[in-house]
Amino acid sequence: MAIESVPAPLARRGLRNRLKAGDWIFTTLVSATAALVVLIVLGLFYELISRALPSIRKFGLPFLWETQWNPVRETFGAGTFIVGTLITSVVALVLATVLAVLVALFLVEIAPPWLSRPLSYLVELLAAIPSVVYGLWGVFVMGVFIRDYFGPVVVDTLGWIPFFDGTPLITGIFSACLILTIMILPTIMAVSRDVIAAVPNSQREGIMALGATRWEAIRIAILPYARSGVMGGAILGLARAVGETLAVTLVIGNKVAIPSTIFDPAYTMASVIANQFTEVENDMHRSALIEIALVLLVITFVINVVARLLVWRVTRGQRVLVQE
Repeated sequence: MAIESVPAPLARRGLRNRLKAGDWIFTTLVSATAALVVLIVLGLFYELISRALPSIRKFGLPFLWETQWNPVRETFGAGTFIVGTLITSVVALVLATVLAVLVALFLVEIAPPWLSRPLSYLVELLAAIPSVVYGLWGVFVMGVFIRDYFGPVVVDTLGWIPFFDGTPLITGIFSACLILTIMILPTIMAVSRDVIAAVPNSQREGIMALGATRWEAIRIAILPYARSGVMGGAILGLARAVGETLAVTLVIGNKVAIPSTIFDPAYTMASVIANQFTEVENDMHRSALIEIALVLLVITFVINVVARLLVWRVTRGQRVLVQE
């Protein structure tokens, strides 16, 4: 088959279209913006590392598990704060993920459109509430309820377990867990809802045609397909829980000690930075707080990368299905 030649005027017109100044400006602007984001992240790492060098050189790797924190003697270790961060974040992650998946399944699979849409907006509205409002509500409303009603019930029911045997207080690690659960719920729910809605209808129809009930269709055809995306949404919620500052600072009690019960006051990495950075006693104290910020940045960065990869795994599958 002979290849038809392109007329010269059309060829010159196509060349001019490719060389338009607007295209070059747009490409350059977009590329520069993307490069700026990378430079900002690198700048954050550089600035934190350079300012944390005195603490890194003096305490080394044991800084991550040492529990002594004495600004007067210049003895610092982040182990207490890492434990507090892990407890609050993991408990909030488990509670929020279970609730978010149940809500997402209800919105996508069960609720009619006239109910699912306003309910989705209502849940996502929780993400727009400032953290200071959550903190004040946690102190004056939720904390009082935990101290007077819910806490005594937990102690009476599960007090035989050492971790649940304590004195319920307004502020403590349990209040911080509940606040974080509420704060990360919209993030996990939104991602889970979108991933569940992306499950092909052919899978639902196929399993229902074989005589499966609605619950069996959800368990066999929907949840396995959406598992990676739900995990990605959960990890994104975990990233916010790890880095949440103001609300946790108001309700966690702020005590430099590893909690022995769920009602004890404690510290997280973010709350200790917020509480002590404006009142540093010496240069080593400041450097130790900046090193905690560096550890927090590294943890948050890794969590976000893992979450994006998990969500991308599901969305890539959707693109392949669409192309096929």
